[in-house]
Amino acid sequence: MDRRQHTRASRTVVAAGVMGLTVGLGAGTAGCSSSGAAAEGVSGASGDPVAVLRQAADTLRGAGSSRASTSMEMATGGTRVTIRGSGVYDFRRRLGSLTVVLPEDPTGAPEHRPITELLAPGALYMKNRGAGVPADKWVRVETASVSDGNLVTGGATDPYTAAEVLRGTRTATYVGRTEVGGTRVRHYRGTADLGAAARAASPDTRASLAAAAKGFATAEVPFDAYLDDQGRVRKLRQRFSFVNSREAAAVAVASTTLLYDFGTRAEVLLPRPEDIYAGKIADDEGAAG
Repeated sequence: MDRRQHTRASRTVVAAGVMGLTVGLGAGTAGCSSSGAAAEGVSGASGDPVAVLRQAADTLRGAGSSRASTSMEMATGGTRVTIRGSGVYDFRRRLGSLTVVLPEDPTGAPEHRPITELLAPGALYMKNRGAGVPADKWVRVETASVSDGNLVTGGATDPYTAAEVLRGTRTATYVGRTEVGGTRVRHYRGTADLGAAARAASPDTRASLAAAAKGFATAEVPFDAYLDDQGRVRKLRQRFSFVNSREAAAVAVASTTLLYDFGTRAEVLLPRPEDIYAGKIADDEGAAG
């Protein structure tokens, strides 16, 4: 792939995600059970898969906090670009901190400094945003004001919001036992509906999921979820489809969240009002570099 094609793909991701914002803006895969699932039996799946998955967000809230790793992949024009993040999350306070790394260009040079993101109920804060934003300032985005409800805007899906999507699980099957990060987990595969998830979500998340249900190309979200024996999400891979103004067809995005080290200390301090940038953000096509 040549550098120009890679840069266009990166900008498409960024335009749909981390970079394509202005301050003024504020397959169905219900699969068959594997032989491993058949051998373990229904009792090994800890009950009805749909019911188990709909409870996943509540189980995380009870777990308190964890470390998190994220990746967001988008394929466009034959080019695949991945944005990665890592940090901590407090499920009870609904606060998280991630360092998000954008793709390198083909020469190996980073296209943008890592972005610090703070996740909060109803808001996303970004530092090192670039595109004319002073280095010491934060950009604040109202998550209900963006068409994807911040499921892809930040280049990382808020871990608790990702789990809240599972409240809208329509169909699910238990695939079987496997391991994630050395932990034995139960693998479920299914499809969630964003509209149903919004209606069942906590008040903090409801508006964001409702925006996503209206803004995505489809409200159906195919997923693979991996839960440990306590019912905590260890890995969650969700596939979203959205229409980006720079692309004629719907764009497929795969978001993966890994959760581990439950109970780890997660201190997240939100920016002071005076530290939040109030100006207009340049469009990335004109400000990238």
